[in-house]
Amino acid sequence: MTISANPEHDILAALDARRSVPARQLDEPGPDDATLLRMLRSAVRVPDHGKRVPFRFLRITGDARQALGERVAARALARDPAIGEGALEKERRRFSHAPLVLVVIAVLDPDDSKIPEVERLFTAGSVCFALLQAAQALGFGASWLTGWPAYDAEILRLLGLGAHERIAGYIHIGTPRLEAPERERPDPVALLSDWHAP
Repeated sequence: MTISANPEHDILAALDARRSVPARQLDEPGPDDATLLRMLRSAVRVPDHGKRVPFRFLRITGDARQALGERVAARALARDPAIGEGALEKERRRFSHAPLVLVVIAVLDPDDSKIPEVERLFTAGSVCFALLQAAQALGFGASWLTGWPAYDAEILRLLGLGAHERIAGYIHIGTPRLEAPERERPDPVALLSDWHAP
């Protein structure tokens, strides 16, 4: 099978149109189970050196979003007893805006000496990006977020991560309340250089 390249192809138009929708601008409805699985079928088609599948998913929906927010707020207070009430409320609501938060977890087996860990982490990051594309292709808005709850050991334990797992991203998915504005993008001409043998 030959894959033909066409600069006017719809896929390129979709890539060019991708933009993140802030999590606080995402509302119901979110994807149903069948739609989510369709997104995931596309998202797992990422480069994966050694076919390690170094990622897994954790779905957070419904009341679990508020419950997680309460635990995150409590952890934020423990980390910083002087935190203000406004900041604490922001932490409490961190996961309550979008109807679906999908945690992409990088699975980094320390005994895998053949494939460098960084390559496996890049694979998990590619899944995050592919999820953004899949969500937008199906009419949803999405945002890839991390923040301190992606790196805090207590939160990782709360979410059930193993000792050799890391959060690649919290992907917030829902129906956009507004069209995300375009922002200035880097000029690829300014980023491209050629290597020449010395």
